Amino acid sequence: MRTVHSQEYFQQAEKVLVGGVNSPVRSFKNVGGVPLVMKYGRGAKLYDYDNNAWTDYCLSWGALILGHAHPNVVLSAKRTLEKGTSFGTTTREEIEIAGHITTHVPSLELIRFVNSGTEATMSAVRLARGFTRRDMIVKFDGCYHGHFDDLLTAAGSGVAQLKKSSSLGIPQNHIDNTISLPYNDVSVLEQTLTKHKDTIACVIIEPVAGNMGVIPAQPEFLKRLRELTKQYGIILIFDEVMTGFRTSAGGAQADYGIIPDMTCLGKIIGAGFPVGAYGGRKDIMQCLAPLGGVYQAGTFSGNPVVMRAGLTGLRLLNAAFYQRLNDRCAAFVEDINGYFQASDIPAHIAHYKSMMSIRFRKEPVLDYADAQAAAGGSPEASLAQDGPRQGRAAAGGERYAQLFQHLLNAGIYWPPADLEAFFVSGAHTKKDLEHLANALKNFFKNEKCQISN
Repeated sequence: MRTVHSQEYFQQAEKVLVGGVNSPVRSFKNVGGVPLVMKYGRGAKLYDYDNNAWTDYCLSWGALILGHAHPNVVLSAKRTLEKGTSFGTTTREEIEIAGHITTHVPSLELIRFVNSGTEATMSAVRLARGFTRRDMIVKFDGCYHGHFDDLLTAAGSGVAQLKKSSSLGIPQNHIDNTISLPYNDVSVLEQTLTKHKDTIACVIIEPVAGNMGVIPAQPEFLKRLRELTKQYGIILIFDEVMTGFRTSAGGAQADYGIIPDMTCLGKIIGAGFPVGAYGGRKDIMQCLAPLGGVYQAGTFSGNPVVMRAGLTGLRLLNAAFYQRLNDRCAAFVEDINGYFQASDIPAHIAHYKSMMSIRFRKEPVLDYADAQAAAGGSPEASLAQDGPRQGRAAAGGERYAQLFQHLLNAGIYWPPADLEAFFVSGAHTKKDLEHLANALKNFFKNEKCQISN
């Protein structure tokens, strides 16, 4: 497609924005080409400044479960905006959305709104430390909880007892009290929590990982995690910034029937506006100022425009909505994975209802090491693999980059990063998903023909 205006605008962006973007994952660094500069969105489509229409499966990184510019959400935001942009006081809007969320999410007795998922996880960890009077944090390799210093640790540090930041600019003392463990590994989990039971303040986890592609936690793993944290008085935090209101009104915790002590939310609860929230048991949340000694504040927290738009969106997410969306996604996954199996193609779509990711291997992906191995290296390496740990992506994300460009040529916008999830919204039609399925099939069919020749 013709993208002359996007290229011109992005050249301007590079002069005033770092790398031309305000979040590195928006860059096309790993997939090649020049990032598209979007003008507006409607339903399942994004439109750039060359008036190209793109079927969007990024959806503002999962926030737009209703699609772009849903008329109810837009109207509620406009009406609230006419009353003012921000007051710095309690408003009816934040009271009503808090009531809606705490009614539906099992773990939430009290809630505090913030402005991003990072703020939510950072504040939840601080509160857990204040409540328990302990310092250590346990997280899991490949789970991303925002750019909070204490949680940006290199994968594998729990097993090797290596304390290494995954970003420059983070002092060593910020991660000295952080342990990162392999996802879905019950044995290592038991050993670590038992050994450090008196110093661990909290365990934070994505119950369905979405930042190393989609990896649902195994039920027995989450069950054991809940048992151990209860036994040792450790606060269990579910990071449901991505899964909250994505799979059902109660989130992944309702799906699994495993209730954490605290939950972090974001994305969908703001209907596309910047938002975050954290909450949990009343006795924990009452340790937060102004009732307790753990301090956290925010000028724009609970912004009335965001709260009203978010509540409007949430009220549209009823059981019938989720049934339609999840059934449509299940049919898509069954179709494309059936094609892969019948054609003996070493790939599959991993999914948790309307969260999905492409894997360049047949075997299931259970943890971060598996995810890296299935991230899209050379096709020859993946075709030669004969075990769950074989065929690592020697060429990095080369295959994903090729797939990304192939989909762009078909008018499909996917996340420009091989370990990110893609999402389906209520605005995507059966025809949209059939088009995506055909584009995927054509890519792998042509790739296999090239290898055979």
